[in-house]
This record gives sequence, C-alpha cells and structure tokens, in this order.
Amino acid sequence: MNRRVVISGIGAWSCLGVGIEKVKESLFEGKSGISIDQKRIEMGYRSPLTGVVEKPELKGLLDRRSRKGMSEEAEYAYMATLEAMKNAKMDLDFPETHDVGILYGNDSSAKAVSEAIDVIRLKKDTTLVGSGSIFQSMNCTVTMNLSTILKLKGINFTISAACASGSHAIGLGYLMIKWGLQDHIICGGAQEVNELAFGSFDGLSAFSVQMDDPTKASKPFDKDRDGLVPSGGAASLILEDYESAVKRGAPIIAEVVGYGFSSNGEHISNSNVDGQVKSLEMALNDAGLSASDIDYINAHATSTPGGDYAEAEAISRVFEGCDTPVSSTKSMTGHECWMAGASEIVYSILMMQNDFIAPNINFENPDEASEKLNIINKTTNKNIDVFLSNSFGFGGTNSSLIIKKFEE
Repeated sequence: MNRRVVISGIGAWSCLGVGIEKVKESLFEGKSGISIDQKRIEMGYRSPLTGVVEKPELKGLLDRRSRKGMSEEAEYAYMATLEAMKNAKMDLDFPETHDVGILYGNDSSAKAVSEAIDVIRLKKDTTLVGSGSIFQSMNCTVTMNLSTILKLKGINFTISAACASGSHAIGLGYLMIKWGLQDHIICGGAQEVNELAFGSFDGLSAFSVQMDDPTKASKPFDKDRDGLVPSGGAASLILEDYESAVKRGAPIIAEVVGYGFSSNGEHISNSNVDGQVKSLEMALNDAGLSASDIDYINAHATSTPGGDYAEAEAISRVFEGCDTPVSSTKSMTGHECWMAGASEIVYSILMMQNDFIAPNINFENPDEASEKLNIINKTTNKNIDVFLSNSFGFGGTNSSLIIKKFEE
C-alpha cells in the first residue's frame, strides 16, 4: 500500500514556551530559552548552560498512581500529547474505540536511575526505592506511561537513536501508516533537562563555555561556535492515514511526504558528510522531489565545530545552486537531544502555517563550509510549501524528513 500520511495535530513543551502559541511567538521573535543552571555550577560542571523548561503540574490532571510512574520526560511528553490531541480534535476517549499507536523518541532516563541507585546505596534496602521507579527509569518510560494513561491499543514502542530519535519516530510512524499497518499514531520525542542527565556530555567538553550572555552561547554555523547547549522538553504530532483523518473530520495541517535515513558506519561520535548526503537524497527520492522543490531546511546544526561543518558540506552538495534558506532553531533552544527531531518538525510547521522563517540567531561570521549556505539570521517572511528537517546522532544515525503543506 502507499497511503497518504497527514499530520492533524501538534503540541510542544519547550524552553521556547509551553504550548505552540507561545513557541510560535518565540520563534518569530528569535527569542532564546537558554540560561544558567546553578545546580550544575555546584556539581562542578564545566558548563552550566541549559535550556530552561517549565515543570508541568500534573496534580489534578492525573491520579497519584499514574503520576508516580512518570519520569520527567514522560511528564513533558504527556503535556505535549494532550495539546496535540486537542488540536487534532481527537477526544481522549477516541483511543478506546480505535487503534491508536505511539512511537516516541527517548534515549535516557538518567535522573530516575540515579535517584534509585542513591536510595539503594544509602539505605541498603531495595524495597525503599518505590514501585514507580522502574517505570520512570526504563528508556521506554514515555511510551509505557502514555500508552497506559491514554489507553492506546496500537503499536507501542520507543525509538532510541541518540539525537535522531524523535525524527526516526516520525519516520517510522510515516512508514507504518503508509504501508497500511496503522491508521493513527502519536509520534514525538522527549528529553529530560535535569543536571543528572548531562554529566558525561559535559565531561567530553561538548558544551559551550561562552557564558557572558547565555542567550548567545548557541551559535550554529558561526565560525566562533565552541559547543552545544543542552536542552529538552517534548514535542508530539498526531500522524494519520488521510482517509481516516477525513472520515473523522480532523483538521489536516501538513503531510509527511519523504523519509531518508542512513548509518555512517564509521566513528561513533564524529559526523560524516557522505552518510548525511545519503539520508538527504533518500528523503528527496522518497518524496519524488528535487532539491529545488524544498523551500526551507531546518538544519540539525548543534553549534559544534565538526558537526556543523559536516552538515554544511552535505547540504551544499545536495542543494548546490538552489540557494535554499537554512536555519537552525537550536540557536534559540539549544540542543534538545532525543526531542529535537520531533520538536524541529513542530517548529517548522509553525513557520509554514505563519509564513516566516525563524532566524539562526547568533550567526555573524561564517566559516568556509557555512559560507556556501543561505543561512537566515533574521526573521524572514516566506511562503513555505515544502520543508526538510535533518537530525543526526551519535553512532552515525542519520534521519531526514520532508513535510509538505497539505493540499486536497
């Protein structure tokens, strides 16, 4: 089968704001969500920079038993999913009578694991860890909690693919629906933001230490970039078969038309131009589009010296002569890690809906790779009919998605 796959709802819980309306405003204004975390200073972090994400208040929304098993990232994902379902006009009782699945990107639950081990070491008694700990600490904490709370009966698993996790979740959801295996899937990505999640990254000297003005620390593609800024939250999308969406009167907002992926098969952390090119070309081929058909590229660019350089080279190779507008929303959000591949689809959809390109803030001086690209550093009015979003992760996993404005 080769069914059309549409997006009927989006939701976000982000350092740019709680809910898509606030996120849209921040994107348009080029407003950063990055600040300094005092706890990281106290813990001896090399860099205390982080995206600042509001903690949800779930008391009154969920009973105590449900809340007890939820990790930080599961809480973010729950709130983003509620918004996405509401925007898709999918009532909370819809999953009880229809097979709704969930595919969500997540690749850590460090806080829950650390806190459980601390209790065991201190008390020497595993029974004091608490019954909710296991459901918080597993990598599939988001999908196991949301599938239970929302009574989902369709496909249900977590995609663990480093910083491409959220993107692959959407890509796999697209394929499941395209091939006729599911009609409705909640897709997304989530990332914990606490100080326990990022110690090893900090130890690799992966983070920016430009702390004079936290909002200027994340500078994708700029030659003076010195590392990424960690961030997180959650983003959710409702993917549906076109016919099923029409049948239930869903407000269709976009269509997934292309998914490309590859593995670099080389260094575990260094980027690879050839692998990224393969992902980009596969997405274009799957969509039946040429490079000149793409109106905007939301780049993966995390503000690391090597990663941004490789992506700029890959984009310039595939899009040579197209002058396609490019920006990285990570300049405002920092790197949302396992969430990023999903959130950047949501951010780009908001741009598509409102005819603008969000700026790659802090981009002042290109290097020899980024000078080949048309990098947008100020909010620009632009009609976007088709956009492409890249996500690349440790282990050499690459994902590229192409989204099109919906047409009958």
